[in-house]
Amino acid sequence: MEKIPVLLIEDDAFLAKIYAQKLEDEGFDVSLASNGEDGLKLALREPPACVLLDILLPGADGFEILQKMKAEQALVKVPVVIISNLGQREDVQKAMSAGAAGYLIKAHSLPQDVARKVKEILKMG
Repeated sequence: MEKIPVLLIEDDAFLAKIYAQKLEDEGFDVSLASNGEDGLKLALREPPACVLLDILLPGADGFEILQKMKAEQALVKVPVVIISNLGQREDVQKAMSAGAAGYLIKAHSLPQDVARKVKEILKMG
């Protein structure tokens, strides 16, 4: 069975590795980017089935990258799940109104929760 491509944009290398490992174990093909601009370039080059996006990133933040993705014809339908430590209601609302398909707070989300959310959004389980 072909692996489903997922793009993870996360600047914390330790967390990125943990999330990527769990997603790979669940049958996803994970591409990693440590900042938003690189993530956007990767997504445009090979649109993934889903994007996992941190908000606090070097350079352009996740909100900005989310808006740029939703402005791109090739990416407008790609679901973006925010994974962030920003858990304020305003942050969640800002992300959802910008087009995020889901929002996970890092402190409350284990790697399996992240994998479950991706599967849920991609209607896999």
